Amino acid sequence: MRTADALLVDLDGTIVDSRLPYTRSLNAALRAVGLQPHPPAELHRYLGPPIHETLVEHLGVPPELVDEIIARYRERYAGPGLQETTAFPGVLELLHALHGRVRLALATSKVQTLAEPLLERLGVRELFEVVAAPLPDAVNESKATTVATALRRLGGATAPVMVGDRRHDVEGAAAHGVPTIGVLWGVGSEAELREAGAWALVRQPEEIPALIGL
Repeated sequence: MRTADALLVDLDGTIVDSRLPYTRSLNAALRAVGLQPHPPAELHRYLGPPIHETLVEHLGVPPELVDEIIARYRERYAGPGLQETTAFPGVLELLHALHGRVRLALATSKVQTLAEPLLERLGVRELFEVVAAPLPDAVNESKATTVATALRRLGGATAPVMVGDRRHDVEGAAAHGVPTIGVLWGVGSEAELREAGAWALVRQPEEIPALIGL
């Protein structure tokens, strides 16, 4: 058990299941510029890291098309994509239960212009003291940078803990000496999280309070 005074929480794969809007929005953007769409199962493995990294390093998109694809992706996501995004069972209830007992900060690789409206739609924006997310003009902002922003804006947190579902969450938090609780209901596997060095793993949201001393 670690008594935490702040909880940094990932969004995609941790609070919300964004596989459907992610794949639909990304494939729509690829088709719009004349590229072939990809099977959803293939794209799921890239959910979490920055989209610029996914396009260039994993999907082999020509660099001159990246900006247009990202713009089209975000445009579609901001419309039907927000409605297609659902919260994982028990996570919103957990956030409400933790509010006022531990400081909450969102630390997500989803662009701020999508993250903020999504939290508003889910009715949990006011629960977060801090929302750390890349600005629209950011290119490949690392999770370590996002975590640093969250910690700086929190100020005074001496025992923060990260909660996430991908190795990027674990490694980004570890860059600042922050341990990560890996959640097994998201996209990342148990093997991925263990290999990355997750401090603890949970299968249900209700397991988290005991791990952080609440």
